[in-house]
Amino acid sequence: MTAPTGRRERKKAATRQKIADAALRLFLERGYEAVGIRDVAAEADVAVTTLFAHFPAKEALVFGHDQDFERRLTEAVTDRAPGEPLIPALRREVQALVRHCTGDGAAPIWRLIDASQTLLDYEKSMRLRHAESLAAAIAADLGLPPATTACRTIARFVIDAYSLAREAADPEAALDEVFRMIEAAWAVARPAVDPTGTTEP
Repeated sequence: MTAPTGRRERKKAATRQKIADAALRLFLERGYEAVGIRDVAAEADVAVTTLFAHFPAKEALVFGHDQDFERRLTEAVTDRAPGEPLIPALRREVQALVRHCTGDGAAPIWRLIDASQTLLDYEKSMRLRHAESLAAAIAADLGLPPATTACRTIARFVIDAYSLAREAADPEAALDEVFRMIEAAWAVARPAVDPTGTTEP
């Protein structure tokens, strides 16, 4: 996440982190369903209104990096170097996200998520939203409408690659395998959506 620069931004970021840490601590101790918003606010020593100013829903307390992940995925498209192919840029970002989500301390959080249908449903809706944002970024990069089927399909493949690799025993090998298929699919789809071939070498 981009580091906040101003004093006010740093204070907001610190409060948000304090709330997220308190929520995770309670969720892991008691279980997600057993903890209420007021419990989290009390643990973090903030007002409920302050909590909601940082997290729009209880589920968002578990997925604190949601917006940052979405931004990073779209910026992998929009901020890549001139002439850099799309799929390798996306693979590099997905690889970084997978490493983050399989690092030390991640396993208890995923067990928490897997034990709650509410959190599983939220994660599913979050993945779909990320895929739609990524599809819009890919389409914009090609000068196409956001709903272009090929762009939406590739975006969903990329989001699924993240999920599959995160769950795999060997995330790196899983990413290699899935992205080979994504490369092949994009090689077929790209000429149809970008017949000039000017976007990638």
